[in-house]
This record gives sequence, C-alpha cells and structure tokens, in this order.
Amino acid sequence: MKIKEIMTREVVTIHPDATVDEAAQQMSLHDVGMLPVFEEGQMLGVFTDRDITIRVVGEGRDPRKTRVRDIMTPEIIYCYDHEDVNEAVKSFEKMQIRRVPVLNRKKQLVGVLSIGDLAVDSGDKMLAGHVLRKVSEPQRLPL
Repeated sequence: MKIKEIMTREVVTIHPDATVDEAAQQMSLHDVGMLPVFEEGQMLGVFTDRDITIRVVGEGRDPRKTRVRDIMTPEIIYCYDHEDVNEAVKSFEKMQIRRVPVLNRKKQLVGVLSIGDLAVDSGDKMLAGHVLRKVSEPQRLPL
C-alpha cells in the first residue's frame, strides 16, 4: 500500500513568526498534534504538541510571547507519497515519531501521515498497534 492512499491530505501549516498561543489554537481548532512550519513556500521545520510541553511549559516560557521559530523542531523527518507504507513505518519506529509530513516527487507538501492513519485507513490494525508500541518504548541511554 502506498502512503498517498492513506495519508491525511488536508494540512494546516503555521508561520514561524506566529506565537505559540496562536499555533496551539490552530492545533486545537483542527484537532492536530503537528503543524509544518512554512515561510515563503519553504518548510523550515515542524511544530508539535511535544514542543509546547517540553520547550514552553517545561521551560516556563510565555506562550503569548514565544514565537514558533524559537521552539519548533528544525529537523524535518518526512516521507514521500509514492513510498510504501512499510518504509514510513520503519521511520516511525527508528525515530520514535507519531506523524510525518508527506512530500511528492517535487518535494511539495501534500499531506501528513500519522499512526492514526495507519490504524484507520491501512486496514491493518495490528500494524498500527505494533508501531505505537515501538514508538512508545523508552529510549535506552548508554551507561
């Protein structure tokens, strides 16, 4: 099965100069946990609910004054819409992530793939459960 067959096509993005408060409102309004960060047509990173928790709440920052660019995750892990779902699953497990932006062959954002998409649309409930279990495992730090 190809990623484009199960990905979520409606993607909400955010500008890096938006406040965390504005981004959180967009996340709530659209019921998403990740917003790709775009400026002048280029994806600069992703902004996640985890960024809010760790880098705003955890560090005691003011969400009305903190800009998305200051706390976003600049490392972009993505997949391509023509790839097999199993390739994305490997990335989810290896990187312990729950959602990724999906690009087309021209490297344009065309969707988002999440564990929820795997559960609802792949037809393989066992796959989604397996991925969630792997993603949720605590990382083992070397002693």
